[in-house]
Parts: sequence; C-alpha cells; structure tokens
Amino acid sequence: MNAPLTCLAPAKLNLFLHVVGRRADGYHLLQTAFRLLDWGDTLRFGRRDDGAIVRMNAVPGVQPEDDLVVRAARCLQAEAGVSWGAEIWVDKVLPMGGGLGGGSSDAATTLLALNRLWQLDWTRERLQALGLGLGADVPFFVFGRDAFAEGVGEALVPMAVPPAWYVVLAPGVSVPTAEIFSVKELTRSTEIIKMPDFAMHTTRNDLQPVVCDRYPQVAQAIDWLSQYAPARMTGSGACVFAPMRDETQARQVVAQCPERWQAWAAKSLERHPLYDWVG
Repeated sequence: MNAPLTCLAPAKLNLFLHVVGRRADGYHLLQTAFRLLDWGDTLRFGRRDDGAIVRMNAVPGVQPEDDLVVRAARCLQAEAGVSWGAEIWVDKVLPMGGGLGGGSSDAATTLLALNRLWQLDWTRERLQALGLGLGADVPFFVFGRDAFAEGVGEALVPMAVPPAWYVVLAPGVSVPTAEIFSVKELTRSTEIIKMPDFAMHTTRNDLQPVVCDRYPQVAQAIDWLSQYAPARMTGSGACVFAPMRDETQARQVVAQCPERWQAWAAKSLERHPLYDWVG
C-alpha cells in the first residue's frame, strides 16, 4: 500500500436557497449560492492491491455499506474498471443532518482522491457527472469553487464572493432532507433570479420556515445568532450561520454560544483543497 493521502472534505453554506419549481419526476428545481468553508471532515486514503474497498474506522450511525464514501469509491472503481481497492479512514467533524453537505463532501473528496491515487486522470466534468448519481450536492464539491447553482443543484457557474468569516451553529437536531422537501406547505414557486441580483438581504432560504415550524430549536438558534448579524439556515438544516466582520468577532460569538449548542468559527475557502488534483 502506498503512503496514505490525507484530505479535507470541506463544509458548504447555502448563502440562499430558493425552490423555483418541481420536475415531473418529483425532484425540486432550485437556485442557490454555494460557499466553501475551510473547515470539515478529514479523510485518509490508502491503495490496496486486492480490489477491496474498506472503511477502516467506525462512524457513529453510519454502517459501511450505507456510507457515501464507500459507495463513491465503489462507483468510481466500477466505472473506471480498475483492479485496485482502497482503505479509507473518516474523521467526522461536521454534524449529520446539518445542511453543511458533510456526506456529499466526503463523497466528492473520495472521488477526487481516488482519481489521483488510482492514477485515472478523469476530468472534473466526468467526476461531477458520476457524483450526481450519489447526491445532488456532490457535483458542487467536485466543481470546487463558490458557485451559483440551478437545476437540482448540478448546473454550476463560478461565483466571485468577497472572503468572509462566519459563525456556524448546530442546534442539536438532525433534519431529514426528504421530510422537508415533502411538506405540502413548502414554497415551490419562488421567482427565478439572475446571479448578479444575488444578495443576502434580498434572498432567503425557502426551507427555513418549514424547518423552524417542525424543529423549534432551529428557530431559537436563528434568533440567538441574529443578535450579532443577520442569520439564516443553510441547506435543509439544521445548522444556521451568520457572516461576521472578522475572525475576532467570529471567535467572540462562538465563545458566547449557549452550552446546549455547538458553534464554530469558519472562514470562506476560495477553492477546494484538492482542486488542482484534477484537470
């Protein structure tokens, strides 16, 4: 086995999230602005000669066969027709069911890392297409840059956003994405906007009212964080975030966080750490 590769699987924020329609197959049509953060899970990869894909450590609540990391590795292995396998260690930091894209980011990092470890030389576009079959957010993490996204989240355009510090707060609940998208009261007809029109004060997260109605802890977290800066939910929840003036303010707010919640200070990330690993 070669020396293991150690890789960050960064979190993402949805700076806004509009539901603008629904396809005939039931998938929702979205508009969103994805932003990468310099904080996330850490994965390590080692190459095996016997073709086995093995997750080397336990991840609470996630069986290996259900883990997107294992599924991503096996999917790439099958599509590329390689005989190598992989040993994978997953150090989970991002809360599950938090709207930070943890599972999708882990899957994307797996595709990017194994593309290098197995010397496949796949293009970014080919990896994005493969990733879409694993989850709607996976193509964004493979894309590897802040992006304005449409469709089910796979139509991506690079977006320039000034660097920023954020406080991300986890209110201690896990929100199932499928449950929220199935709620009858969910807004599904928000007016389509153009990328230059995007600004936090003129946009919203259409899923937030539904989540707050069913998970009052999320509403409480938004109210608390909003005393420092405009706060909103990311993705389908449950995590909420707010932009800060600088690192000092971000760390001060984290220090004030009530003990019943978890909070982190995180900086925006211009590009995915593995961005240059693929053409």
